[in-house]
Amino acid sequence: MKLVSTALAITLAAFTVGAQAQQITGAGATFPAPVYAKWGEAAKAAIGIELNYQAIGSGGGQNQIINRTVDFGASDAPVDGAKLEQNHLLQFPTVMGAVVPIVNLPGVEANKLKLPSELLADIYLGKITKWNDPRLVEANRDVKLPNVAIAPVYRADGSGTTFVFTSYLSAVSPDWKAQVGAATSVKWAAGNGAKGNDGVAATVKQVRGAIGYVEYAYAKQNKLATTQLRNKAGQFVSPTLAAFTAAADAGDWHNAPNFAVNLIDTAGTEAWPIVSATFILLPKNPVDPERSANVMKFFDFAFKNGDEIATSLDYIALPAGVKDAVRASWHADIRGPGLAAIWK
Repeated sequence: MKLVSTALAITLAAFTVGAQAQQITGAGATFPAPVYAKWGEAAKAAIGIELNYQAIGSGGGQNQIINRTVDFGASDAPVDGAKLEQNHLLQFPTVMGAVVPIVNLPGVEANKLKLPSELLADIYLGKITKWNDPRLVEANRDVKLPNVAIAPVYRADGSGTTFVFTSYLSAVSPDWKAQVGAATSVKWAAGNGAKGNDGVAATVKQVRGAIGYVEYAYAKQNKLATTQLRNKAGQFVSPTLAAFTAAADAGDWHNAPNFAVNLIDTAGTEAWPIVSATFILLPKNPVDPERSANVMKFFDFAFKNGDEIATSLDYIALPAGVKDAVRASWHADIRGPGLAAIWK
């Protein structure tokens, strides 16, 4: 297979059929793990690069690449520019995904419940405690809401999903921004914690009246009951690939430092309001230039051949122009002994 990018023109003879695969190691975010696994299978067969990826969470991925115990780190939450500079790291996105609320409301069908943004924030602030609260009833005149206590569920572990969800709540609710804020782990005002997407989903399934938040891919694959959300344009939208793509297309990619584009509550009547990219952290001064080159070769292969895989797993592929900008950043920023040959 011939790669178009001259930046990745490493000798391909070493990767002929039957040759030993070249291994690269990565660790971090759980959200992109399924697509990385599928990309890894395809890359091993096509270009002889084998991916060993450990889904240990965004914080763990950041720590491991800072300590240089892996070839790349992965984080759902973008890393602050000063921290990237201090640790000589390049950050770039790979795919995008959406976070969705899930509920356990017997008698209410999936995607029938409408949640205005400020009311979702007030639920997690403990200000709305019953599903038949007049404000929820007003927004759901065509749905019979039960007189049931609301049981908010949140991630008990540090999570990129929590960062995305709380970033959204901070964007739509001044009270949330002032009292709680956005982070991978926050001091929740109401509800109970559960570990991981599976823990949140299991708790919501078990508790009548519960509400939680998970990545859309997880919700769809596990047939969880999702809701509508009101977007910035004032329209209620259901979680669909078209709605996620509309949000991604509205992102200001060109002016985002370190590719940390803000896709939260973007403009557009069709846009889903909680969309985010997930990121790779790669050393600008790699200890092993060949392995770092193979990381770039792996993601270049994925950018060229992995969109269909990503879509089939309910991720959103990067726009072509963003992929080109990522490749340019590899060329401009990754340096080290032995890497000069890669740029010829």
